[in-house]
Amino acid sequence: MIAERPTFDVLVIGSGPAGQNAALEAAEQGARVLIIEQEPQVGGACVQYGTIPSKTLRETALTLAAFQRRSGDVYQISHDAELSVTSLMKRLNEVVHAYQETTRHCLERAGVERAYGRARFLSAHDIEITRVCGEQTTVSGNTVIIATGSRPRNPPNIRVDHENILDSDSILSMSYLPRSIAIFGGGVIACEYASTFSSLGVQVTMLDRASRPLGFVDAELVEYFLQQLRANGGEFIGNCELAAVKWDGLSSVRTILADGRAFDSDKAFVALGRVANIDSLGLVKAGLQASDRGLLTVNEFCQTAIPHIYAVGDTIGPPALASASMDQGRRAVIHALSGVRSQTSLSLPTGIYTIPEIATVGMTEQEAREKFDAPRIARVSFERIARAHITANPSGMLKMVTCPDGQRILGIQVVGDGATELVHIGQMAMIANLPVDTFIQTTFNFPTMAEAYRLAALEIVHTREAISCGQQSRRRSHNLDTPAVLSSNL
Repeated sequence: MIAERPTFDVLVIGSGPAGQNAALEAAEQGARVLIIEQEPQVGGACVQYGTIPSKTLRETALTLAAFQRRSGDVYQISHDAELSVTSLMKRLNEVVHAYQETTRHCLERAGVERAYGRARFLSAHDIEITRVCGEQTTVSGNTVIIATGSRPRNPPNIRVDHENILDSDSILSMSYLPRSIAIFGGGVIACEYASTFSSLGVQVTMLDRASRPLGFVDAELVEYFLQQLRANGGEFIGNCELAAVKWDGLSSVRTILADGRAFDSDKAFVALGRVANIDSLGLVKAGLQASDRGLLTVNEFCQTAIPHIYAVGDTIGPPALASASMDQGRRAVIHALSGVRSQTSLSLPTGIYTIPEIATVGMTEQEAREKFDAPRIARVSFERIARAHITANPSGMLKMVTCPDGQRILGIQVVGDGATELVHIGQMAMIANLPVDTFIQTTFNFPTMAEAYRLAALEIVHTREAISCGQQSRRRSHNLDTPAVLSSNL
């Protein structure tokens, strides 16, 4: 044990998106910051098992499908029956290295210090760091941010063997691309892998207790996802309960539902939620304990029951998306260092990397209708966009949600190729509080997918003017038909 016990303004446990943003925000405010990570490199689980590997595989699937489509089917893409998953991700090391280098550079430039090892609370302020070699040191923090991420939640009635029945930590370790796979769950992870594997020619069957996947997303956008899944030969079965999932010991996994239906597949993938990585933190020493769901309970500022200890990202549960986690890290540090009550931004985007992509910012149509009597909605199919036809991908839509007078944007919903990039235009317009007419008065490059914003704005303005003309017409008609008004004008 090293005797010296340095004290930091902010200790951040975990270097994933939430931890990174918390550390950078704290450093920006002049705090002395230490980020503790148990992996040799920064980035958290998203580097090894999550965001980067899955998106790299997805990009390969997109490229293969797009090549055939954009060639007008002149070139045909066929897959080897024994195609390995790793062969589809040969660029992974390059992608991971680039991400880690960028993250490391940002932290170093901000003056954030780093420690490699496993963290454990000795008290509410003191944390012991144990390195792989067994060496230990203790540090203290005036503020502590817990951002340790999560791991797959595997139900007790399903035995995940990581070879035939897999979870999100082992799904990409398959030695070959299976002919068929059963996917349990209807959340983000389940849908992203379902669309990727189906695009690669795998027979996908999604099974979930909910009536539809991605229940928090606009139903119109989800239907585009389901259409593409079905077009690739996939299937979604909702309102079902799993009774048994077993490897037959020879060639397939048998899934039996509570109603007696059975499905056989080469592999099964369990995507039924996540559990916070907090078991080894020694929370009791800090005066904390996990909830019944294995999460940390926080208030609107991500503050735990111990005022100077905050928890962000997957450790506090849904939505458990990178953008939300980053925002939580930022808000937690702002509150800890300045006491400012920074609320969740209404312009915080959500990006789901299914095929097609789904992205949202601001209010959904349903939320707007609950708050306003008659919000104005414009829908622009990508079939109307020249760039979408050029790239041979006209399936998709941009939905613009505005206030009743059609002047202010309340939300943007996008589904289709490039949705997660396209949504940022609407996000910036909302942050700057730009009027809808800005998209008509501003010239974009042509042809681009951004043209959808102009077409949506034109629809909003058209309905706005049509209603205004109708009201004026009714007023004129009322004036002509009312003798009292006529006599007063004579």
